Amino acid sequence: MSGHSKWSTIKHKKAKEDSKRGKIFTKIIREITVAAKEGGGDINGNARLRLVVEKAKGVNMPQDNITRAIKKGCGELDGGAQYEATTYEGYAPHGVAIMVDVLTDNKNRTVSDIRHLFTKSGGNMAENGAVGWMFERKGVIHATGKLSEDELLEKLLDYSVDDIQCEDDICSITCPISELETVKKALETLGCGIESAQLEWVAKTTTSLDNEEHEEAVYKLLEALEDLDDVQNVFANLKS
Repeated sequence: MSGHSKWSTIKHKKAKEDSKRGKIFTKIIREITVAAKEGGGDINGNARLRLVVEKAKGVNMPQDNITRAIKKGCGELDGGAQYEATTYEGYAPHGVAIMVDVLTDNKNRTVSDIRHLFTKSGGNMAENGAVGWMFERKGVIHATGKLSEDELLEKLLDYSVDDIQCEDDICSITCPISELETVKKALETLGCGIESAQLEWVAKTTTSLDNEEHEEAVYKLLEALEDLDDVQNVFANLKS
């Protein structure tokens, strides 16, 4: 199996911090609104919306918030900004590749904020495609349970699973986008708890930094990017 991304683990834990819950709600509400706008408000017929709603429930978002966000996306409620989804690419200091997914109602503001953080850290933004070729869009499920990495690998042999990595009681299972729902249901059948199931940018190969200070500088940039209101997710090819 490929190298595990330490940032993926840090990001997953960070998302569960109660002190960040308000910001998490805001970001997920944007996702719900955009998913409903693009694919309709029926979670049974809109796979993307279903995944985001499950994500919202996973952080205990009230049902009223979810319903309002869906209605705004479907045009049933007035008000609310019109968000545009896009991805920015760049390099952290020491050559680590980064993908930044955003939902924004003001691209000029967002680009300025992201470029400022890259420059401040000693990194730089890149042209579209300059970094993206290093990543693949995949389905990623973070699950908990009593099964070990080897046991999960054996149980999921009949499914289209690309990678399984377990660390600190959390297992990350990577699969083709089309198989995300199927693999998720298989994990539930095995008794695993689903922490999250979503689309992510997964690095084709990862890079390591031997210097702890260099590694810390990269994580500092990744966290700063993810703290921006317009940023939904940040992915890097840094291996722990």
